[in-house]
Parts: sequence; structure tokens; C-alpha cells
Amino acid sequence: MNDGRRLREEVERDARRLDAARRGKRSVLAQARFLGTLGLVMVLPMVAGAYLGRWLDERLPGYSQSWTLSLLLLGVLVGAINVYLMLRD
Repeated sequence: MNDGRRLREEVERDARRLDAARRGKRSVLAQARFLGTLGLVMVLPMVAGAYLGRWLDERLPGYSQSWTLSLLLLGVLVGAINVYLMLRD
């Protein structure tokens, strides 16, 4: 019977967590994790675009910085769309 009681306690604890999540009650750690994820979703496309553009500028003579700037701006656009989609959910 000890297993049955333990299972009941685990189910009740999980039910309380789900209920708290539905009410929108988040811990500080959960909020920090969300903001960190939001930052990564915005920054990673920008950094990837800048590095890819820099690599292309080094490979193709005569373009100087055009690929870097173009792909950096594309990264900003993709990052903004990612943030919007993440906040919408």
C-alpha cells in the first residue's frame, strides 16, 4: 500500500503544478529561462548571418562588406519573427 500512497502524492503534486501553470504563476527561474530563450532566439540568427556574410565576403572578391550587412539584416528580421512567434504562443 505504500506504493499506492506514493503514487497518489505524485499525481496530486503534478496536478498542483499543472493548476499553477494554468493560472500563469511562474517562478523566477522559469521567467529567467524564458527570457534567456527569448534572447537566444533573437541573437542566434543575427550572429549566424554575420558570420556567414563575413565568410562569403572573404571568398568573393570585390564585394567588401555587402554580404555581411545583408545577412546581418536578414538575421535581425528572422530573429524578430522568431520572437514574435514565441511570444504569440
